[in-house]
This record gives sequence, structure tokens and C-alpha cells, in this order.
Amino acid sequence: MRARRLLATLALLCAASAVQAQQGGFLRTQGTQIVDESGRPVILRGVGLGGWMLQEGYMLELPRFGTQQVIRRNIAKLIGQDKAEAFYQAWRDNHTTKADLDAMGAWGFNSVRLPMHYALYTLPVDQEPVKGQQTWLEEGFRRTDQLLAWAKANGMYLILDLHAAPGGQGNDINISDRDPGKPSLWEDPAHQDKMVALWRELALRYKDEPAIAAYDIINEPNWGFASRQDRSGCKETGNQPLRELLKRTTAAIREVDTRHIVVIEGNCWGNNYKGVLDAGLWDDNLVLSFHKYWNAPDRASIAELLALRDQHQVPLWLGETGENSNDWFTRTVALAEGEGIGWAWWPLKKIRYNNPLQVQPNAGYLQLLDYWNGKGHKPSAAQAEQALMTLATRDVRFEHNLQHPDVVDALLRAPHSDRAVPFKPHAIGPGGGRIAAVDFDMGPDGVAYHDRTPANESTRADGLVWNPAIAYRNDGVDLGPDGQGGLQVAGLEQGEWLRYSFSVEQAGTYRLRLVSPGAGEASVVLNGDALPGSADGTFQGLALLQGRNTLIVRAQGRPFDLQALEFSAMRAD
Repeated sequence: MRARRLLATLALLCAASAVQAQQGGFLRTQGTQIVDESGRPVILRGVGLGGWMLQEGYMLELPRFGTQQVIRRNIAKLIGQDKAEAFYQAWRDNHTTKADLDAMGAWGFNSVRLPMHYALYTLPVDQEPVKGQQTWLEEGFRRTDQLLAWAKANGMYLILDLHAAPGGQGNDINISDRDPGKPSLWEDPAHQDKMVALWRELALRYKDEPAIAAYDIINEPNWGFASRQDRSGCKETGNQPLRELLKRTTAAIREVDTRHIVVIEGNCWGNNYKGVLDAGLWDDNLVLSFHKYWNAPDRASIAELLALRDQHQVPLWLGETGENSNDWFTRTVALAEGEGIGWAWWPLKKIRYNNPLQVQPNAGYLQLLDYWNGKGHKPSAAQAEQALMTLATRDVRFEHNLQHPDVVDALLRAPHSDRAVPFKPHAIGPGGGRIAAVDFDMGPDGVAYHDRTPANESTRADGLVWNPAIAYRNDGVDLGPDGQGGLQVAGLEQGEWLRYSFSVEQAGTYRLRLVSPGAGEASVVLNGDALPGSADGTFQGLALLQGRNTLIVRAQGRPFDLQALEFSAMRAD
């Protein structure tokens, strides 16, 4: 039975890998799968554009500000309202461009999830000139049209996601830019009316567009309907207001659009479906989304969702996940795709390092952060404006982002392979050569390296235990400063190991020295053969072959830092 399931899954993945938006037409559900118009299964492999239309404080290293409206208020205090508006226009112009989509397509992603802020598409309820009517704003629709064109040029699907609903959909106010001093989505029927009307308008505009994969109608509801003490809605058992709003929104979409998939999310950040499906599905083209962060990437962690899938014969989609190590990424993708479940990673870019792209902020912005975080002097208005506009017009652009190939590899190659690949090319010349210790191979824990803390499975967002340096790469190996302005592998503990692939220009006998500020006992495995250990990190008489070689360095005793591997020729063969 297990073998038949594995073979079926592999066949599904092979069929899905070649499907592109222009080829497959409208997506739809068929039992527990998402399929194209020909009935071929489609695995959505995508990334969410978090931070583009909706900023969250942590993405800008401003967790104390949290919501976008608080960030905006603090910007306006420094440079004025008009210049703050200019900053946000520049931010939206440059954060996500066709170059980003071209890169995603080239890497192998086949979809993109757009987190929408409702206020780019329609006025807030309390700003409507006529109460109960909806004013449409072209800013949001224009940018959606532009993104759609870029996605289509790369054969990718676009998923529309209402990330910030009118009034805000939960007590986690950062993700929806909610003002806690005003009624939420659940406390004002006018907010719900606006949300329903917005989805009907979106469906009306995109009803004939097959490159739109689905409508993800409320991102991460987190609200205690039965008890205000249950702030996240994780203990909710009824969820009646959520079910009714999901049904009502679906009905409004179906008035104008009968073809697109509708994605629904449960309470508790998308995962609590108790009560939502008790009376059955209300549409024959629904997908259940769930979100997954910081817990174990095993089947037990999604068992309840798999049971819902099988009970209601409805597809699952991992609509948001990420913010962890590469090892966790690989195991999570393998888990999802092993069940025929597509996914959208979060996010494409931010200032921090554990995403495909990293924003590298200018020095002026770092000084501004110091001021906002109570660690520096207040900048002048001119200094603040220059720093912010440089961030918005230069730093966030694709061509100035730092690319992290290890993250892309962890998502797209490693889940389907038991092999490591080089992080970068290493060449040893006739006289020898040097490999930086931090440039070990790419692959998950147990394949490219072994570390005692390869991922954060603590259920806490602050457990960045796999890389204390929070820099360079996102693999589950501890990195730290080497005291010379660079990085080293930090605290290599007994039983931990690193793998290096490298090429040798001339076969011969070489000496290896492990460069370490405090040499520890280690052993090496060269081309599959274990060599005697060394107490001082020096190994004599290594027979390197011409062409490709592999070397594993394993810690044997007390922890030590490792800066580099230095090879020197003893004689040539």
C-alpha cells in the first residue's frame, strides 16, 4: 500500500512539473487534487510577496512598530505626510518588479501569491463619501494587472490573497495592518460588506483570466468568537461567523465567476476548521489552505488536515510557510509534495536572510533604525528622507538584493534528491588551495552536514538557533564572526560534520590543515574512505584525485571553531 502511494505521488509530481499557466488553462479541483483543464494534477510551487503591498514591522527590522500604519505614522513624523506618500509609492514601484518574477520563473517556481491590502483597492469604511457604497481605487488593480502580466510572461500562476481585510481579521494586528482602536472585521457589518464587495469586483475583473489560479479570500483569521480570552481563535469550536462570511463571499464571487478556485482558511492563523465544515462544503471548487510555522515537518503535524481532506474529498494547499532553516524548508516541502499538496513560501524578500532574496539597507536607514529603536540620535528630515528613499528606490530592487541560492535549492531541488551539491565552485591548484569553512555543500541535515540544531521546531518565532550570525546562508549550521571581518563555522560539536565538494587540477598527495583559532580533535572522510583522526587538525598524505573530490570533516572532541580548509601539495602523481 505504501509503495503504491509513493509511486502514485512520484507520477503526480512528474506530471505536475511541466504544467504552466498558458498550457493548462483554468485550474480546478478534482477530488483531493488541483488539476488543469485536461485533468492533469498541478503542484503549485510558489512564493508570497510579503512586504510589497503590506509591510510587517519585522521585515523592516521594526518589530516594535508592528503594523504598516504605525510605521507610516513614524515616517510622516520625520519627513511629513506628502513625502511619506512619495516613499510608499516608490516602495510599491520598486519592491517587486518584472526582474523578481523573471528570477522566480528561472529558478523553477510556477506560482506567486499576492498579499493584498484592501485599502489599495477601495476606501476604508469610515472614508467612504456615501455610507454603504464602495469606491474603487485603481492603484491596487493596476498593480495586480501588472503583476499578472509578469507572471504570465514566465508561465506562472497568480493567487490573489486578501491579507489585510477591511477592519482587520484578527488580534495578530501586524499581519492585517489592523487598528486595535477601531472595530475589527468581525465587529462591524460594514467591513464585511466591503470585503464581500471587493471580492465580487476582483472576480468580475479577472473571471476570464486562466493565469489566476485561485482567490484566497481571508488570510489567517485569528479571533475568538466564543471567548475574547481566546485571542487567536485556536480553541474555537463553532467558528460560525467565519463560516458564514466565507460562504457569503463565495456566493458573491459565483455571481460573476464560476470557474476560479476559491481558497478558504480556518481560524487560528488558517488552521482551525472546527465548525467551518460541519455542514459540508458549500462549493464544488474549494481548496482548504493551512499555514505551517516552527513545528515538526512530519505527517503527524498535519494529520487533522489530512483527515479533513479525505473526509470531504477536497484538496489542501500549504498557503504560507517559511521563516526557518533550509533543512526545515526541505523536509516541509517533501512532506507537502509527498501528499500531493502545493505550497507558497513566505516571503520572497526582507531585510533578514532566510528567504530567496535579502534586502541590504543603506547606512542611513541603519542609523534611522537606531533612532527608532532608542539607540541613536534623531536624524534631520533631509537625512531621514534620503535614507528612506534610497531604501525604496534602490535597496529593495532585485538587482541590489543579495541572492540566496541555498534557500532556492532547499525548496526546489533538495526535497527530491538525496545528494549534496556545491555551495560554490572550489578549485585546488597544483600547489594547493583554500576553502572557506562556511562554504560547505548544499543539502539538508544528514546529507550536506550534520548539526545538533538544524532547524527551529520550538513553535517560537524567535528561535533562530541554526545560525546565530543571522548572515550569509540559511543552512542548519552555526556560523559566527571570525574576528577578522568574516564568518566561520562556530562551535563544531562532537559528532557534527560538514561536507565539501571540490575539484583538483592535478592528482597527488596533499596535506590538509584545518584552520581554527582553537584546534580541536577531528577526523576526515576523503572520497568515501575514513582516515585516521587528528588532535591538532592536520592531516598528512591525502591522495586527491584529478577532477571532483569530496571531503567530510567531523568533530571528535570538544567544540571548536573552523575558519578554513587549507590544502598544500606534498608531491604530484
